[in-house]
Amino acid sequence: MKFLFDENISYRILKKISTLAPQSLHVSRIGLTQPASDLDIWNFAKKKGFVLVSFDEDFQDLSHLNGFPPKVVLLRVGNSSTQNIAEILFSKWSDVEQFYQSETFGLLEIF
Repeated sequence: MKFLFDENISYRILKKISTLAPQSLHVSRIGLTQPASDLDIWNFAKKKGFVLVSFDEDFQDLSHLNGFPPKVVLLRVGNSSTQNIAEILFSKWSDVEQFYQSETFGLLEIF
């Protein structure tokens, strides 16, 4: 599984989750014009097989409009540190894996 982390999450998350998802990338490092539009990020994730991870509810809207792929993990944990986000992902990893394997669901909200 590989994540594409939105710009509202620090690129430092990559190091913290590298044991779980070593092929993950951050939006700032994929060659899109910065700031990248949500649609450009969506299309990149779809084309390259990433799961989008964001706080941005616009990706929820895109998921409802377009379906999946890409799948979207929407973090609903408020303003959180990079360390806290990593800990949340680790603690919810079994849910994330089930979501990733699901052929039914394209959006996972983590509270």
